[in-house]
Amino acid sequence: MRLIATCPEEAKPALVAELEALGVTELAPTFRAVLFSATPRQFYELHLRLRTASRILRVLREVPAHTPAMLHSQVRRLHWPEWFDARHGFMVESTGDEGGGLTPKQVITQVREGVRESFARLGEQVPPVDTEDPKVVIVAHVARGRCMLSFDTSGKSLHKRGYREQGHPAPLKETLAAAILQFAGYDGSVAFLDPMCGSGTLAIEAAMIAVRKAPQIHRKKGEFHFEWLADFDRALWREAQDSIRAEKLDAPPCIVAASDIRAEYVEMARKSALKARVEKYIQFDVVRVQNVAPPAPTGLLATNLPYGDRIGGGEAEVRQLYEEFGDTLKQRFAGWRAAVLAANASPYKAIGLKPSRTINLMNGSIPCRLLLFDLYAGSRRSTPSAAETSPVSATDGTAVSALRPPD
Repeated sequence: MRLIATCPEEAKPALVAELEALGVTELAPTFRAVLFSATPRQFYELHLRLRTASRILRVLREVPAHTPAMLHSQVRRLHWPEWFDARHGFMVESTGDEGGGLTPKQVITQVREGVRESFARLGEQVPPVDTEDPKVVIVAHVARGRCMLSFDTSGKSLHKRGYREQGHPAPLKETLAAAILQFAGYDGSVAFLDPMCGSGTLAIEAAMIAVRKAPQIHRKKGEFHFEWLADFDRALWREAQDSIRAEKLDAPPCIVAASDIRAEYVEMARKSALKARVEKYIQFDVVRVQNVAPPAPTGLLATNLPYGDRIGGGEAEVRQLYEEFGDTLKQRFAGWRAAVLAANASPYKAIGLKPSRTINLMNGSIPCRLLLFDLYAGSRRSTPSAAETSPVSATDGTAVSALRPPD
């Protein structure tokens, strides 16, 4: 079957790499999405396994759509009762450009009415339109006079893992955290540390990778929209679930650690990890980033750097924090790799290390860059140590944890 996985455009290389590793075929990257082919078994497994995708769509047909009437006629001719039961409410979403003469409202109206008339034409009960809690979502993507019709089979966005605790001012989206780990080449075979963990998303995603835990394995019955389609194979779905559950390890091969200067954020991260059922695999600690020590001789340090738009500390304190963070990396983490997400507006150059690779990403609406470092022994810069300066303490705690860019 032909499928589409969607994601932010900047994260698409991570999604392509993930799909390739999972063995799908005929990959065709496009804007903010990847088209590919998969077997029915892979189709079910991908909904559980994919870490960097936002949605999965199942392609049905591509039809000409030069005018509203043409689109309506093409949709009406299809045998929609073969695909879903009229007892299930449905809705239509429109994506694509508006340069072909059709507005999103026209697309939604013509597809919706075409589907309903198809049921009536075939003597079937007409399905109700449900925009609140639909069991079936039809996605109509119009471009260059063609309309690709798909089912959204994932249901709620795949970034919603169900573990995020509310309360942190700027949590990292789960799919972005997974993309960062993918770009950094993390597979759980080395130690992991996030020294400014905030709400704990990077550490939780790392722990799930380390123990081979599928991110959506705990979704409830009926939450995936493919479960409401006419050809849903319940036996094959259960086989996929059982097989993936059997892959999970009893413990990570190497340590997964997370720390933050704010005890309340560490506790929040711990609660999120508990909801994700990986709390026992993560070593949490309350410690300033300037004092953090590597938990193993080698590994990956990954973090979402705080920055100073929204605290009283100001630019000077944030720059000092970045300088001290860079000194910590150089002095204590030789032999490690680092993946550091930094807002473009932040003084990230104060880290004082040259990245081996830079990747532009978006954290919500905030332009960022992912800085990848191969760390080696180096001398400390001439700035005063944390012990010699007034600590970025009460103001520091906010600087470390409250300045992360929002989703």
